[in-house]
Amino acid sequence: MMIKSVRAWMEAARPRTLPLALSGIIIGSALAWFDGAFDLHVLILAALTAVFLQILSNLANDYGDAVKGTDNAGRVGPVRTVQSGAITPTQMKKGIAATAAVAVFTGMWLICAGLTGLSWLYYLCFILLGLVSVAAALMYTLGKKPYGYSGFGDVSVFLFFGQAGVLGAYFLHRHELSWGAALMATVLGLFSMGVLNLNNMRDMENDQRCGKITIAVRLGLARAKIYHSFLIVAGMLGAALFTALNFISAKQLLLFLIYPVFLGDVRAILNTRENSNFDPFLKKLSLSTFVFSILFGAGLILSS
Repeated sequence: MMIKSVRAWMEAARPRTLPLALSGIIIGSALAWFDGAFDLHVLILAALTAVFLQILSNLANDYGDAVKGTDNAGRVGPVRTVQSGAITPTQMKKGIAATAAVAVFTGMWLICAGLTGLSWLYYLCFILLGLVSVAAALMYTLGKKPYGYSGFGDVSVFLFFGQAGVLGAYFLHRHELSWGAALMATVLGLFSMGVLNLNNMRDMENDQRCGKITIAVRLGLARAKIYHSFLIVAGMLGAALFTALNFISAKQLLLFLIYPVFLGDVRAILNTRENSNFDPFLKKLSLSTFVFSILFGAGLILSS
């Protein structure tokens, strides 16, 4: 029974989404290293906070979609834990509260470690950012008007995975921002939107029946695939632009090793007809983005 319960909570945490949450921390930290500033404590605490915020979002989505009836027998993706009864709604609410508490704790520790010596205004700004991040993780599917049901999920992913993740980590290391960091935050935001769009294309028929109006539902399948292609190609071009503007050595070209995977998947997705066939690409893009962040970071570190 204990093993079954642990397995259920692992499924609810959705481990395959966690590499994407770490990508922004890796990119932001590598950029800080490249620009002459790095703090190992910031890297570790930022990674932990990002992981707990992502798990919080996953648990809240599991609960919110179940109680709203969006997770049902007609859904294409994996069966969720509240939907299946593996975790009761009461247990999930307790899990959400506990995870939120841990995320707030590691986030406050991160703020204290990363902002030492700065004005209290910086502490206040990051505390507000942390609280907004927790609220965004919860309100995606929870509440009377969850923004994930109104097509604003893409914007949220762009802001929190891209801008907040990369720029937040960069600032906590370096105590200032840069245009290069903003460009790479945009790149990761676009890739992250691609991951969400694949999820929404997979689920679009059931989402539409249940009143969950995502960007994919608004666009329709054909235009959602074009939208996806734009997100990935624009992200690739943005990273190439950053490399061209900041080129020091050939080691920075490591990131291009993952480009054939991106392009191959874009082509395959454009030719995909069945919604259920988008699911493998969802996991693959999340992992490809993680590999991209590692290759990009390694290129910067080896070149500095």
